[in-house]
Amino acid sequence: MSKAAKDLRPIIKMVSTAGTGYTYVTRKNRRNTPDRLVLRKFDPVVRRHVEFKESR
Repeated sequence: MSKAAKDLRPIIKMVSTAGTGYTYVTRKNRRNTPDRLVLRKFDPVVRRHVEFKESR
């Protein structure tokens, strides 16, 4: 990946809102989603789908 692509698609950490401390690591396009990302994903600690919020 080039330097420009890494600036445009940074690596972000998604933290569970269930308070378990479980995280996902992904990339996002900063041009399309400049604000913080919120996704519903599976948290294996509580064994259900919960919201994961982007942390910096």
